[in-house]
Amino acid sequence: MSHNQFDLLKTRRFLPFFSTQFLGAFNDNVFKQSLIILLAFNAASMTDLPASTLANLCAGLFILPFFLFSATAGQLADKYEKTKLIKIIKGAEIVIMLLAAIGFHFQQLWLLLTALFLMGTHSTAFGPIKYAILPQALTKHELVGGNALVEMGTSLAILFGSMLGGFLIAIKPDGKELVSFTVLAIAVLGFITSWRIPRAESSNPDLKINWNPISETWRNFQFIKQNRTILLSILAISWFWFYGATFLTQIPNYTKTVLGGDEHVVTFLLTVFSVGIAIGSLLCERLSDKKVELGLVPFGSIGLTCFGVDLYFATHGLQPETTQTFSQFIANSTHQRVIFDLLGIGIFGGFYIVPLYALIQARSEPSHRARIIAGNNIVNAFLMVLSAALAIVVLSVFHRSISELFLVTAILSAVVSLYIYTVIPEFFMRFLVWIFLSFFYKIKKNNLQHIPEEGACVLVCNHVSFYDALILSAAIRRPPRFVMYHTIFKTPILSFIFKTAKAIPIAPAKEDPALLEKAYADIAQALAEGEVVCIFPEGRITDTGEMYPFKNGIMRIIEQTPVPVVPIALRGMWGSISSRKDGAAFSKLPRRFRSPVEVNVGMPVMPSHVSPELLQSKVAELRGDWK
Repeated sequence: MSHNQFDLLKTRRFLPFFSTQFLGAFNDNVFKQSLIILLAFNAASMTDLPASTLANLCAGLFILPFFLFSATAGQLADKYEKTKLIKIIKGAEIVIMLLAAIGFHFQQLWLLLTALFLMGTHSTAFGPIKYAILPQALTKHELVGGNALVEMGTSLAILFGSMLGGFLIAIKPDGKELVSFTVLAIAVLGFITSWRIPRAESSNPDLKINWNPISETWRNFQFIKQNRTILLSILAISWFWFYGATFLTQIPNYTKTVLGGDEHVVTFLLTVFSVGIAIGSLLCERLSDKKVELGLVPFGSIGLTCFGVDLYFATHGLQPETTQTFSQFIANSTHQRVIFDLLGIGIFGGFYIVPLYALIQARSEPSHRARIIAGNNIVNAFLMVLSAALAIVVLSVFHRSISELFLVTAILSAVVSLYIYTVIPEFFMRFLVWIFLSFFYKIKKNNLQHIPEEGACVLVCNHVSFYDALILSAAIRRPPRFVMYHTIFKTPILSFIFKTAKAIPIAPAKEDPALLEKAYADIAQALAEGEVVCIFPEGRITDTGEMYPFKNGIMRIIEQTPVPVVPIALRGMWGSISSRKDGAAFSKLPRRFRSPVEVNVGMPVMPSHVSPELLQSKVAELRGDWK
């Protein structure tokens, strides 16, 4: 088990794949940037088309394959062994770069544009494999860290590839030959690293390929719609690409016309943006404790909106009189604010995007995972096209400034995010829990590996406070369904969280026999569907700090659905404001912030051995003397 996400880079099951995908993204951008600059300065010698038209044509040719071939690429990635496909794709990259080299040497525009289209096709084919292979190569607790490294690597590959491509093509008179040699060398190196990737077996070998991209794309979207969380996660990811494409596309002109910076300043600001994404991506694992922490998504969206709005106020009405050098630029306090905002957008973008990718991978059916990723790629491409359309409308139709375009994008980000969190409150609920618990408690988790990663089980825990369910939900990697006393379930404010977490209210037979029977039916259904159910067998919150006898309800649950039972002990919650020590709960002020709390997990008890007495003794042993 890796203790740090960077430990994955020491393993064969991750490093060759990471290297291969990094080199692919790196080569894409070396080639694209060198081609764009070549056309910007030498278009007249190759064609009668204006440079601006060629720039848009290049962007369109690279993104077109995502619409045409993503559906087919997703099917192939689900049907066939993935490393074999990767080798074929990386071998094709060498051929494509040979074609590009010929185009550079003879200055044949049609060859260069053909190579660009084929590189877009290469990226389209690799995309579904890229994200579908991670859940096969990594454990669940490594998934966030692995995605963080991939996003970090991709951001840096885009940055360094663009910088290298621009640098090489500018060298006279051998720039084109240097670019040709470089892209060929990178392609060969990527092909070599692909042979070190361990086998990743087919997830659906019996799949019949539908070669019609239109009908298959429609079928993919129909499947995605079946899981609303995945659907809205894809829309959220695609919105980030809309947001990021808007900023990245406009930064060069924004730097020149609004900030008065030169080419070096453009490179610097693009670097700040990309490094921010890399930093945010890497911080995700630490902030999420190696699990898919959906609470980071609203946190990230808040940052995207706030820093985007501040970028508008930092530069609104700014009219540079002269072009500034890099040293003059960074000495300006207004420009320092711009740098801070772009870095913040990048960091919070990392917070936003990494958990969403990990969520899709974790909750997608393995047999359809690659096709879901392919559908995601199509929506991403569509939203990037829409970002260009928005820019045209704001800048050309309404004649507004780039700063105002950034403001519009930031406001739209808030609107889109609010819609998603309204439809799927799980995202915002996790955010509230994450913020609250991070402020009040420092939770130590012991032996979480005893909770099965898959399949149904029942968790039993001592009941010390009104926050017990929140503590456990934050600590446990799998989202549990809590069974709780109906009056606690209806607690103001907390009830929103409990309902969102699909908690199961229960009542004694003498209070509400119908609710009692419904609770047992809901528990049985949840376990039948392979979920985790958590109960507090004492049936009440302790008034003394000591455990009350465990009730027989656990026996009825296990008799209906025989599953393993995992004992858990909460330590450190007695005396908290939500406990009943020294009076009613919430009748006293907190003693301290960041109070230490422990969640101790014991070995599962098989159904045939379950009894209330045995479970209570195991929980008591796990708790020890610290209440």
